[in-house]
Amino acid sequence: MIDLVIPVYNDGENLLTLTKLISEKVKNKINLFICYDRDDDDLFNYLSEIKKTNLNVILKKNLLEGPCEAVKTGIFSGNANCIIVYPADDFINVNLIDKMFEKSLEGFDVVVCSRFIKGGSMKGCPILKSFIVRFISYSLFILSSIPVRDASNGLRMFSRKLVEKVGIESKIGFAYSLELLVKAKKFGFNIFEIPAKWEERTLGSSKFKILSWSRQYLKWYFYGLYHSSIFRLK
Repeated sequence: MIDLVIPVYNDGENLLTLTKLISEKVKNKINLFICYDRDDDDLFNYLSEIKKTNLNVILKKNLLEGPCEAVKTGIFSGNANCIIVYPADDFINVNLIDKMFEKSLEGFDVVVCSRFIKGGSMKGCPILKSFIVRFISYSLFILSSIPVRDASNGLRMFSRKLVEKVGIESKIGFAYSLELLVKAKKFGFNIFEIPAKWEERTLGSSKFKILSWSRQYLKWYFYGLYHSSIFRLK
């Protein structure tokens, strides 16, 4: 069983398209945690159609606000060992859900979906956003012993034992993803990387806020360097 956590904010049309794709293409059983902020979210306009899929749909209202808190609400509402956080507007990586689950069964605690390895790609990304995510990812790979080339992608699998062991301190943005990665390395959990594709969304606006989230990302970036730097004296 997979706990699939999808944070939404007026992503109803995207979510309907995505859930139909998941229902058609994913072989394993899924608990779908749809995590929303407000009772007037437009997901409720599409909910009856979403529930016609073969997914076990579970609605979870965010206890606070924002994507990070929504993800945390979903993660800690489930009990499956395999937790996958998936963007509501990603229609091109549905095939990775089963692959991440397989790696979970093999004993991996983090599966990183990488845009920056062979077979992966990132298209249509705004220049500033592209520079920041590439800088964080490449420099962390080069300067630390964290064995992945895409540290910042929000599409990711985590084991429940990892989440229960290290917790999630992040409160804004998608910093939880980088936080759990660097903590996994520090505490000796198993990490695997698979290629993924990424394209700038065409429906609705991106929820990625570079400047307001930068402090939280930098915190975990330097945490990762400190605890796994290849230059650190033993």
